[in-house]
Amino acid sequence: MAELHKDFLFVLIKSLTTSEKRQFRLYVNRLGINVDAKFLLLFSEIEKMKEYDETIIIQKKISTKQQLSNLKAHLYKQILVSLRMNPSHQNYRIQLREQLDFANILYQKGLYKQALKILDKTKHTALELDEKTIASEIIDLEKVIESQFITRSIEGRAEELIRQSTEISKQNHYTTELSNLSLKLYSEMLTHGYVKTDEERAEIMNIFNVQIRKINFDKLNFTEKLWYFKAHVWKNQLLQEYKYTLKYAFQWVDLFHQNQEMIMSHPVWYIKGNTYLLKILFLYGNIDMLEDRFRKFNEIVHSSSFAQNENVQSLIFLTHYNTLMNIHFVKGEFFSGTKIVPEIELKMDRLRDKIDEHHFMILYLKIAAMFFGSKKFKESIRYALKVIESKGNVQEDLLFHTRILILMAKYESGNDEDYDDFIKATLKFTKKMKKPDEFHFESIEFFKNLNNVAPTQQFESFRQFDKKLDLFSENEYYRRSLLYIDIHGWVQSKLRNVDVIEIIKGKVRYKRKFQIQVIIVNLNS
Repeated sequence: MAELHKDFLFVLIKSLTTSEKRQFRLYVNRLGINVDAKFLLLFSEIEKMKEYDETIIIQKKISTKQQLSNLKAHLYKQILVSLRMNPSHQNYRIQLREQLDFANILYQKGLYKQALKILDKTKHTALELDEKTIASEIIDLEKVIESQFITRSIEGRAEELIRQSTEISKQNHYTTELSNLSLKLYSEMLTHGYVKTDEERAEIMNIFNVQIRKINFDKLNFTEKLWYFKAHVWKNQLLQEYKYTLKYAFQWVDLFHQNQEMIMSHPVWYIKGNTYLLKILFLYGNIDMLEDRFRKFNEIVHSSSFAQNENVQSLIFLTHYNTLMNIHFVKGEFFSGTKIVPEIELKMDRLRDKIDEHHFMILYLKIAAMFFGSKKFKESIRYALKVIESKGNVQEDLLFHTRILILMAKYESGNDEDYDDFIKATLKFTKKMKKPDEFHFESIEFFKNLNNVAPTQQFESFRQFDKKLDLFSENEYYRRSLLYIDIHGWVQSKLRNVDVIEIIKGKVRYKRKFQIQVIIVNLNS
């Protein structure tokens, strides 16, 4: 995703492929525009720039400062028109709206029978694809035409249009209620984070119950069911009730598998559903089910029939590599996990303007954790510093746990040159957090004491902190704090004097044996 301070036209031009640039020039030539036209000169100049520089455009007299804003707006519009004509950007929504536009043109020319024929065919397709908003617009235009012009079938048509309009209106009401609820919960998750008190929990449940009690699930069609499952996933994410997040994430994804044509119609929501499902399966730690679902996901999103636009490809990239690294984490395969880092970074560079900073920072934290597990502590710190030095909008919890990873790496490497200063900086950062809790301060206190006690006393420090982590893991509001970085596994490895990889593999063996039944029970409950 482009940063807000970047010029939108510059970002759009830089996002164009060689094929799209060639098509734009062909489109301009078809318009019969002189090659020296100012907006084409502006396109060529911006295309050559590495960073947007308005002064160069003015110095080369492509435009005056006063005219530049209008010229850029005109160029921006022409590029979008050209892209709209590109087959790679065609999708069923654009095609449906194009047919609706054609019908409007025919209606304005007085060719109502031709307009009605196009509208009827387009409406049928829209209803098949569960695109009720477009279907509603089509019916509105049909009613306008039928009410103005006498046709032989007006009596039957009127009843049919009234019935369709009433039915779609009811369905749109359900969609509006559920989409509003989903958006509200998603907004709560981004702005306030996960619930940490009973009061916050009660507030979320009140928001949810007020809306959801109005919904009769049996009357929902595909789109309403999708919003219904989304609302449940986001509610349970907020409440940190992962067994129910898992249940509704499964239903979200399986809704698409039961309606295969909708995967092609709604590729973004198919990817998002899988993102949540794969993330929760990672938290459960059942590697067999995680790998099975990951394989199915890759089969579908890399099939020839799946959407191939840049937005979809950037989402596939995030889900694929986050999950791939998660699989390495669950298996304790840190050394092999670091081998995919160059590949990830190469693709990150290509997608930098299409993905927001926070998602990049999650990848950097995982890369840092991967290097930590492979005992390359200097590399771990290098990637972790990318996160805490980011100027973008990164969630506080992510920044805090990145700092904890750096402290772990500094301790392991014996590099305590600026250890105390980093502790002070982390404490200062924590005090500025919106909702710091006991876990945050206890973690800082542990690392502070660790550097102040004699080596013979460090075992006792680890033992005391392990007890506190046990208590935190039993508290539903602190549990998520232990999921960013497996600090508990690291502490236990010190107490048992074994490699942290052995702790992780032991957890995998346990979860393989017991957790598959738990997951199945949760899906059916």
